[in-house]
Amino acid sequence: MKHIDKTSKRTLVFILGNLTAFGPFVTDFYLPCLPELTSFFSVSASLIQVSLTAGMLGLAVGQLLIGPVTDKYGRKQPLLWCLFLFVLASVGCVLSKDIIPFIGFRLLQGLTGAGGLVISKVIIADSFSPADLAKYFAVLAAVQGAAPIVAPVVGGAAFSLSSWQGAFGVLGLWAAGLLWVCRYLEETLGECERLKMPVWKTFRCYVYIIRDRHYLVMNLLQGFASAALMAYISASPFIFQNYFGLTPMEYSLCFAGNAVGLVVGSSIVMKIKDLEAVTMWSTIVLMSMAILVGVALFLAWPFALFEVFLFFMLFCVGMLTPATVTIALRSVKENRGMASALLGAVPFLLGGMVAPLTGIGNIVYSMALNILVCAFICICLLGISYRWRTGFCTEKH
Repeated sequence: MKHIDKTSKRTLVFILGNLTAFGPFVTDFYLPCLPELTSFFSVSASLIQVSLTAGMLGLAVGQLLIGPVTDKYGRKQPLLWCLFLFVLASVGCVLSKDIIPFIGFRLLQGLTGAGGLVISKVIIADSFSPADLAKYFAVLAAVQGAAPIVAPVVGGAAFSLSSWQGAFGVLGLWAAGLLWVCRYLEETLGECERLKMPVWKTFRCYVYIIRDRHYLVMNLLQGFASAALMAYISASPFIFQNYFGLTPMEYSLCFAGNAVGLVVGSSIVMKIKDLEAVTMWSTIVLMSMAILVGVALFLAWPFALFEVFLFFMLFCVGMLTPATVTIALRSVKENRGMASALLGAVPFLLGGMVAPLTGIGNIVYSMALNILVCAFICICLLGISYRWRTGFCTEKH
């Protein structure tokens, strides 16, 4: 393991936190601009929504592509290229006069923004001892949990002070600033530790990574916990405002309050050493809260009870994410770039699948059902992990 000597831990984690926030900012930063974009490009709202889908698809696929590249060429140079191309993609968005090029540049923003998500995690894994991993992964998880709340606010402020082009200009300037700062980071993967095969052959290493069943189960567990979170996020505007009758401002305050649960859950993990116990109890409580959220919706319980159950459900998701990511990466000794890429891609892939399902039929029941299914799968994965760990399962060849 190579440690960063010239950059303090606090400064390094601050930089990596900014890189981690790229994912949520790519998808959420320009949400306040969507109505204006519909008018500017003279297209339907559904076509503008495709630009959101393009960004999420880019984030998922980009992580899978960038992971092997970082194991082949190191961490620093791929990161710098990703940031440089992200700046170009932001400029392309600003200059777009038609929706098709705009969607294309949004896809490129997702693909290159994914570099920050992958490389921030793997630099942490390269640079710190196993005892410190949970602490710093928890910091990144807290940033990633808070970013979806901050992103629309910052984007809305940039939009109100200028235009939608100004919002994308701020995003590009942020990436340019990180590009300048990251030039001074030290490489954390030595030449002797890098993959020697051609980069296109490195993708087959994904097969060896997912054969590590402990890694695979932890990855899927954090993925389905994130999918439960996405089910809530995608349905929450309709549930809070149409079902419970909250105003947009009241909804925003509740949404921000629930995000606090996510951040607090991630922060608490920093002080706990027994991550297996954290994973077990967080998953059990997650299932319990998912059941109570569903019951509160189906039986039309008071909003206050629903909100309490929801807060603690997100609190458990906040604890699960850094705990499972740390356990998963601890079990991987090689190809950590690809392992980190899979850890980052799975939540986006599963979340992208769950989000549209919450809009099928009655959204109240759809959200409750999707959260319950995701939580139940988490419980099943926890049971599988426990049986393997205690030796009740024999390995299959």
